[in-house]
Formats: sequence, structure tokens, C-alpha cells
Amino acid sequence: MKFLPFILKHLRRNWVRTLSTVLAMAVCIFLFCTLQTVLASIKGLLESSSATRLISRNAVSLVFNLPLSYASRIAAVPGVKRVATTSWFGGSLPAKKEGKADEGSETTTDWSNFFPNMAVDADPYFAMYPEFEIPPDQYKAFKEDLQGAVIGRKLATKFNWKLGDHFFLESFIPPYRKKSGPFEFTVRAIFDTDPVKHPNTDTNLMLFHYKYLYEGTGQHIAAGTYNIEITDPSQAGAVSKAIDAQFENSDAQTHTETEQAFAASFIAMAGNLAFLLNSIGLAVSFTILLVTANTMSMAVRERRTEIAVLKTLGFSSLQVMGLIVAEAIALGAIGGGLGLSGSQGLMYVLTHAPGIKDMLAGIGLSELHLKVPIAALGFSVALGLGFAAGFVPAMNAYRARITDMLRTV
Repeated sequence: MKFLPFILKHLRRNWVRTLSTVLAMAVCIFLFCTLQTVLASIKGLLESSSATRLISRNAVSLVFNLPLSYASRIAAVPGVKRVATTSWFGGSLPAKKEGKADEGSETTTDWSNFFPNMAVDADPYFAMYPEFEIPPDQYKAFKEDLQGAVIGRKLATKFNWKLGDHFFLESFIPPYRKKSGPFEFTVRAIFDTDPVKHPNTDTNLMLFHYKYLYEGTGQHIAAGTYNIEITDPSQAGAVSKAIDAQFENSDAQTHTETEQAFAASFIAMAGNLAFLLNSIGLAVSFTILLVTANTMSMAVRERRTEIAVLKTLGFSSLQVMGLIVAEAIALGAIGGGLGLSGSQGLMYVLTHAPGIKDMLAGIGLSELHLKVPIAALGFSVALGLGFAAGFVPAMNAYRARITDMLRTV
């Protein structure tokens, strides 16, 4: 610690160069931590899926539905325990919340209040999702009310909804829209989850009766997907192939996969996201390493005489080397601290900004924040970059002779 004032003095010697290097290091750590946080959140989302659940969709695209008659045929496949019909509703709260829209008028949709909502075949669906913990009396009330809705605890807290409250949703999907106005719902159940057993379960979710959607649209819709529970997770591949073989020669062929693979397919739409983000982080880190190394090399060349004097006064070559490495590590520490602060600030803004926070909640990333392991890793990377950048100049100073450093060029 007695050499700390000496190190800080040298950092202030050329403050413009020091500031630019620190900012470059901060940008590097900011990008690294932010990208790793996004990847960790996506990984947690994928890990929340169960190995005993499959999802069957149209082989062409999720945009196309599947016939309702497929449910009984899928249930007859050996290894299938239960099947639930599901459809992504895509509903959002209308700006006119006090009642239904007038006949023939357009309802203004408030996209800032969008949240995930699905129509499901209640009994088989909730039986295969034990992570949704619903009080029996509330579930009974939900089953007895066709307009009933089951909402997650976070969603209830967000809109201050209580049991018995009414609200209206209108879908952005044309077949799911009614001429008479938005669908009316009543909160009949609020589900929680065990954060220890199911730490990544999203409770910012609403579920309602598929029958209500089917009858409300004039019985002109089919199934969006089929959620399937199997008896043996090790047979997931065989069961998936057996299901798809059932409809191989039909007009609407199916593509069946595990729940985790289904969730990962959305990420795959953007390409190999993990490879892309890690490549960006690696390229930025390598660039900042070169920048910091150049800074330290210039600093050592400018202080050749000073280093020679230190050695003349009795400082060993190892001590001189340590001072230079410490100076580089100090640059990394300051830049790393700024980068961590910037990353945490961005996470806070994203999860609290109107519209953006709801969009993130809609894709299951409402808990986006800088975690301690990622922050520790990011700070370690900053210190490592500082050490690597200062090691070579410090080694040159260690090997240099006093006479050579004092010689006038």
C-alpha cells in the first residue's frame, strides 16, 4: 500500500491517455457483463422446462394451426400420459378499460401493458405443470367460470389485480378478435411457485379456458400447439417420432420436440446467439488488451530515466516490474468498476422503463439483472486484461540495464 500514491501519481501524469484507456476498459467490461447476463437469463429460461413435456406444432411454422382432432390421436401414442390443447392468444389491455369497445369501433391497444397470455385445456395442462401452485378453492372457481382467468403472482402485483376483478383483452391475431369487442375475463385464481424447486418459473403469465376462445370466435379456430406429458423422459425422442409419424401424410404435418428445444427454437431464429455474443465479447476484449498494452508501453518508454533512477536508488528490478504491473492492474480495476456500474445501470433502466420492461416480461426476461458471479467474472476479466497488458512492458523494464536506460538517444 505504501506504493499506492506513487502509482496514482503516474496515472495522473498523462490524464487524457489514462482516461481514454479507463473508458475503453469500462466499455469492454460493460459489454462483457451485459452480454453474459442476457445469455444467463436465456439459459435460466430454458432450464425451467421439464424433460417430461413435449410440444407439438405445425411442421411448417407456428403461424399455422393444427386440427383439434389431433388431440385424441396423440393421446393414443404409446408413452403419452396426457395432452393439452393450447393457443397463444396475444392479447393486450385495451386503452378503454372501463368496458367493451363499441360495435364497429376500433380499440386502441396499449402495448406497454402487454404480457404473456394463453388459452389452455385446463385440467390436463395444469396437471402437467406442477410448478403452478393454485389453491384448490381458487382452481374450483376458475373451472366453474368460463370467463375465469388464472394469473401469476407478479402479474397480479403489477396491475394490482385481486380475485374477482374484471379486465378486457384484445388479441393482435385477427382470427382471435371479436366484432363485439375485447374478451372479458375475471380473475378467479392466482398462482405462485416454489422459488427453490422451480427458480426460473415465470409468474408474469395469464391462462384461461380454451373453450372460451373457441366459442368466442365462432368455433372457427384450431389448436395452436399441443402440450404433451410423457411417462418416460428417456423416450422423448422415440415418442416425438411416433407422434410425427401419425400425421406424416396429412395436410398439417407436425413437428414434436421437447419443451426446452421448443423454447430454444425461438432463440435459434436469430442464429447462434451464444456464439454471436461470445464472439463480440472476445473481439472487444482483445481490442482493449491491445489498447491497454500500448498505453503501458508508452508510459514505460516515457519513464525510462525515472525507472533507471529507481534502480540506482536501490529498487530491485522485481520491485520496478511490480510497480508497472500494479499500475496496469489499477487501470483494469478502475475501468472494471465503471463497466460493472454501467451494466447494472442499463439492467435497471431496461427493467423499469415503460414499454421495455413489459416487452422483456413478455419473453420471460423480467428478472434481468447483473448477478454476482457474472460481476465477479467481469471484474476478474478487467484485472486479467490489465495484468496481461502491463506484463510485457514490465518485463522489458525488469531486463533493461541502468546504463541503457540513462543513455541519451
